[in-house]
Amino acid sequence: MSNTVDNLKAPIEQELEIFEQKFREVMRSHVSLLDKVNYYIYQRKGKQVRPMFIFLAAKMCGEVTESTYVGASLVELLHTATLVHDDVVDDAYERRGFFSINALWKNKIAVLVGDYFLSKGLLLALDTKNYNLLHITSTAVKRMSEGELLQMEKARKLDIDESVYLEIITNKTASLIAAACEVGAASTTTDTALIEKMRLIGELIGIAFQIKDDLFDYGEADIGKPRGIDIKERKMTLPLIYTLNNATKEEKNWIINTVKNHNENKQRVQELIQFIHKKGGIQYTEEKMHEYKLRAFEIIKTIPESPAKTGLIDLVNYITERNY
Repeated sequence: MSNTVDNLKAPIEQELEIFEQKFREVMRSHVSLLDKVNYYIYQRKGKQVRPMFIFLAAKMCGEVTESTYVGASLVELLHTATLVHDDVVDDAYERRGFFSINALWKNKIAVLVGDYFLSKGLLLALDTKNYNLLHITSTAVKRMSEGELLQMEKARKLDIDESVYLEIITNKTASLIAAACEVGAASTTTDTALIEKMRLIGELIGIAFQIKDDLFDYGEADIGKPRGIDIKERKMTLPLIYTLNNATKEEKNWIINTVKNHNENKQRVQELIQFIHKKGGIQYTEEKMHEYKLRAFEIIKTIPESPAKTGLIDLVNYITERNY
């Protein structure tokens, strides 16, 4: 891939460095156990995609302000809280190759740490009077919870079509990237049309991002998790939905039977993955991902040229072409 994450950070390198310092300060606590957990979380932070979206969006709309840093901290705090709580809900003991908080400190501490991050985020926004940013991020957390619950409800019955799948991923994943772009814009401009444009760009990118993530379950690349995890967890993602919609009655019954009753059988899951490839489920899903990416680019085109705009385009290409 032509771009590495470090290259992508170039237009906002200085802002990300300042953010790192500010965020470490925000995370600090006088309770030593909390400090220990915070330090562990900070050490295993990911690629910082959300702060990158925030600072690129901010610079596309104006000059980075103190509110931009507050917004970036707010998004990271709320995002971290939802991840910690997700690991408890999913009984997950690993995240990105590291032990999860609940694996090391048990569920009770993990839930309390997640609560702490949520309250920290709320207080940060209130203390700095960034009420509009709090509204944006709280709406995203609400939508993420709704998306997760809708997915769980549908997994029981396996009655999910493409429109429901898109509703789930728009709420569950895209809402946070949309919020990151909206927060970045709202921290530097009062132009409501431009802020809404940035929110929509983020939502379209977020949908493409999640579709890409779902494709990994059917791919060959070693991404740190085995293939077929979504099938094992009875998650109805787009390759599977497309295949179900384009299968004969007998094939449909076999697919549903595999997902419902044989999702622990590795050989059966592999057969289903091969069948999805054969039926064109992967190709269709890739086309859908590119469709959302191109829709995002159409809106990005309407915004004046800048290094931040180029940076955002590069970042979008990166997250839709990545191999992990």
